[in-house]
Amino acid sequence: MKPATLICLLMLLVAAAHAKPPNIVLIYVDDLGYGDVGCYGAQGVATPNVDRLARNGLLFTDAHCSAATCTPSRYTLLTGSYAFRKQGTGILQGDAGLIIAPGTPTLPSMLQTQGYRTGVVGKWHLGLGAGGVDWNGEIRPGPREIGFDYHFLIPATGDRVPCVYVEQGHVVGLAPEDPIAVSYGAPIGSDPTGKDHPEFLHQMWSHGHNATIVNGISRIGYMSGGQSARWVDEDMADTITNKAVAFIEDHKDGPFFLFFATHDIHVPRVPHQRFRGASEMGLRGDVIAQMDWCVGRILDALDRNRLADDTLVIFTSDNGPVLDDGYVDEANERLGPHKPAGPLRAGKYSLFEGGTRVPMLVRLPGRVAAGSRSNALFGQVDLAATLAAVAGADRPADAFPDSRDASAALLGDDPTGRPHLLHEAGRLALRRGPWKYIPPGQTRDGLGPWRNVRLSESGFLGDVETDLGEARNQAGDQPELVEEMRSLLEQIRLHPDR
Repeated sequence: MKPATLICLLMLLVAAAHAKPPNIVLIYVDDLGYGDVGCYGAQGVATPNVDRLARNGLLFTDAHCSAATCTPSRYTLLTGSYAFRKQGTGILQGDAGLIIAPGTPTLPSMLQTQGYRTGVVGKWHLGLGAGGVDWNGEIRPGPREIGFDYHFLIPATGDRVPCVYVEQGHVVGLAPEDPIAVSYGAPIGSDPTGKDHPEFLHQMWSHGHNATIVNGISRIGYMSGGQSARWVDEDMADTITNKAVAFIEDHKDGPFFLFFATHDIHVPRVPHQRFRGASEMGLRGDVIAQMDWCVGRILDALDRNRLADDTLVIFTSDNGPVLDDGYVDEANERLGPHKPAGPLRAGKYSLFEGGTRVPMLVRLPGRVAAGSRSNALFGQVDLAATLAAVAGADRPADAFPDSRDASAALLGDDPTGRPHLLHEAGRLALRRGPWKYIPPGQTRDGLGPWRNVRLSESGFLGDVETDLGEARNQAGDQPELVEEMRSLLEQIRLHPDR
């Protein structure tokens, strides 16, 4: 072979290697606020592994989940459709049916068309089955029917029954002679409740979480049976992280997509003993440290299997922060100087920026500049179309109706990002450039316990570029801009926003 021909062949091989779609690991943290990790200014807790992602990748300053609560954010992320367009996508009960209809084009199903092996590990909270779930047999439909080859799930949340894991459609460790029953209405079974037997609790409830006691913690909803299958909260981070690492190692020949949805830092905050006292903030800070350890395990698995250079890692959260969210865990009392939402106003459940502006870090060595920052307006609604484009998938015309290909922003090439973005918290709010518009009505303020703010007939209009804390309402000063924003919000509400 002639030298020139050999050089051309080598160049083609190098180009082909770089054109190979990357593995994708999406780390989706629960209730993590904009200011809750070190690279975003956290105090009182160290997050060296999350900070490592920031040093080696791109940090977003204006990235948003789609809703100020978990279920609608997760629905939007996977479907590329704003959750408010479908009835029944609010915070789900633990026995709700699957809210993504089988056959709906989803992020994982689109990646499957490109040869990706797809897996979801951790918190699900998108429903299972067709309603009235029988937890004692095969549970379908579920993640498999919407594009995931593998799943190991916390079915809903840590504070809701059933307190069991589901793997590949079956409750893990269930004994047939001890069947599970679940109720979100009348009490069932003989298990004690937190309301009637607080003496059995090792973490007291503050509001709402006072039904069946599992592992010394009372939950939302009633559960009987399944004693051998019930999780131990202190072991949850280890359990799901081990499953996530195993998925990476089982599919290291790639390409693969791992959706790793942590339970931390959601309530109940019950860290493993080795993380007790890891922060200065008590249990809430300790589970932030535990979450960071989980991130480190994932990054170490990529390094150990020589996958880091070929893997797109995205780290972000499903909504803003909250302090007292149903348990007496000293989240408020031991906060100290730490600001969970950083400079933002409010947090979880709120239409103010703290409800949806969340940490977001992106790492792809050789493609994303290490130690870089982006002020682009980025919405998780765009992850479906963006990651499908990164993988080289051609999406059908009816797929991801509100999702745009924002790969240029994701990889740091577009400094502006989206022209506008909707936020959901019972009602809708709109970001357009630096402006934030919240229609007249009520929204929550604070981080729990909350204050309810009732906005005037003009609503709220703020310039988050000059007033990041949304302290000044300019609606009365700029009625024409208010009308423009109101009209645009209504237009997007009525029609897909691709």
